[in-house]
Amino acid sequence: MYGTAESLLPEDGSSMGSDSEINGSTASSRRTDKYGFLGGAQFCGGQNLGNDNQPAVDRESAIPLDVARQRELKWLEMLGRWDKWVARRFDKVKLRCRKGIPSSLRARAWQQLSQSKQLMEQNLGKFEELDRQLGDPKWLDVIEKDLHRQFPFHEMFALRGGHGQQDLYRILKAYTIYRPEEGYCQAQAPVAAVLLMHMPAEQAFWCLVQICEKYLPGYYSAGLEAIQLDGEIFFSLLRRVSPLAHRHLRKFKIDPILYMTEWFMCIYSRTLPWSSVLRVWDMFFCDGRYPRHIQSEPHP
Repeated sequence: MYGTAESLLPEDGSSMGSDSEINGSTASSRRTDKYGFLGGAQFCGGQNLGNDNQPAVDRESAIPLDVARQRELKWLEMLGRWDKWVARRFDKVKLRCRKGIPSSLRARAWQQLSQSKQLMEQNLGKFEELDRQLGDPKWLDVIEKDLHRQFPFHEMFALRGGHGQQDLYRILKAYTIYRPEEGYCQAQAPVAAVLLMHMPAEQAFWCLVQICEKYLPGYYSAGLEAIQLDGEIFFSLLRRVSPLAHRHLRKFKIDPILYMTEWFMCIYSRTLPWSSVLRVWDMFFCDGRYPRHIQSEPHP
């Protein structure tokens, strides 16, 4: 009814650039921002413009140094006794996720929140086993064509055939072997790329497995059943909070899946300024796709 994910995601999405920008001297001569971006809409160096032609803002840099250090110490203490915090004080964990996980600890926190660390430990050697297998050529061809489209302005993925693209290929190929009944969906590539920006390939693979199976089950299947259901939920919420926009879209028969597919399937990684993407992902790993209201605590 709605078509495939490949037909719904833009061919030249927000993370794409031209081949000359990706592989030419432009990329190699630029300095990266704190997130590793060389340029493009997600660059936070203060010079480039964002998606709305306004300077990209790095909200993390606005946090006072003493506050950032205090938050980091709190997270170190939580991660050191993770099981006790999850069992007894998970509301506090949620509050701290909503304030933003410190950049230095984000990879560890995402793995603990998603339980991908535990899954990896239960499957020692599995990723290497999958990596050694050849895979199905029908998926490998599609994956290879998608590699250069993922964050070409990021230092990890700027060069064709570079280590970032190689690791991305390994992760996506491994998933098609791990779940051959699902294979590969185009929207998995930017999700895997974001994970690779924060952790090694094996850790990123198990985190991707948790996203596909625990957080967004059915999102990347051929029929897109889950994304259709969430699209209807989204449309109902839009009717409640913005009746005018809802009536306008309904009048022109614009189904939600036509404009929210990339937002949801890519977890906003190709849509928002990068500091906002990271905050969304912090809360996503904590709450899943249906966040619940909790009471706030004093800063920091």
